[in-house]
Amino acid sequence: MSNPVEPITLPAIENPEQEQAWLQQALQKWLDEEFLPEPVNQEIAQQAAQIVTRQRVEGENDLGGLVVAIITEMQAFDFSNSFYGEFAIANAVSDLILDHLGYDDRCCGQS
Repeated sequence: MSNPVEPITLPAIENPEQEQAWLQQALQKWLDEEFLPEPVNQEIAQQAAQIVTRQRVEGENDLGGLVVAIITEMQAFDFSNSFYGEFAIANAVSDLILDHLGYDDRCCGQS
């Protein structure tokens, strides 16, 4: 039987406004560079950053929980003018946060 994947617990949020601004800017940059710069990328980045910040302020520090929250809440977003969907956004946010925190090894929550 395989071992369960250890959760990645993020440090408590210290400056929500600063972290939201950072994530929004980083995600928009990623979106613009991954395919094409599109006006909708700003809306996607803003929405995802708001979701993450709200979840973190409410005490959600589990990265997996944040990914699920992004997927769930972004299902209501209209992605028809974008190359992306809620799963791609959640995965990108997860990677950006891990990069920002210095996680080099993405396997199994190891830092």
